[in-house]
Amino acid sequence: MSKTNEPNQRQLRVGENVRHALTQLIQRGDLQDPALDGVVLSITEVRMSSDLKIATAFITAFGQQDMQPIVKALAANAKFIRGRVSPQLREMKYMPSFRFRPDTSFDNFSKIDALLKSPEVARDLNDDEGED
Repeated sequence: MSKTNEPNQRQLRVGENVRHALTQLIQRGDLQDPALDGVVLSITEVRMSSDLKIATAFITAFGQQDMQPIVKALAANAKFIRGRVSPQLREMKYMPSFRFRPDTSFDNFSKIDALLKSPEVARDLNDDEGED
């Protein structure tokens, strides 16, 4: 039997519950940090470790180019966040530790979109259509 890095159903379900709890915390405005003032945050995904003790939250901040100050501010408030979301996650045996990472998937989508719209690719696509 081969072991894969794919998350199991339990990890996916718990990750989604954690994402909802984090989103509600952010929407309520419970985080008081100057680096987060006026920043619109979105938790795009939460990946749980196999033992469910570490939650890695992928975040985007709309209108922000440099995500590092935001990631550092969230990391500095990780214990506070953990305490605030614990009532919503009381069904968990262990409260996970939080790690925050910038979500780069939207950047990848933009790069792919730009490549598909480039004149070279458009020319190649038009050549393929002419061969049919």
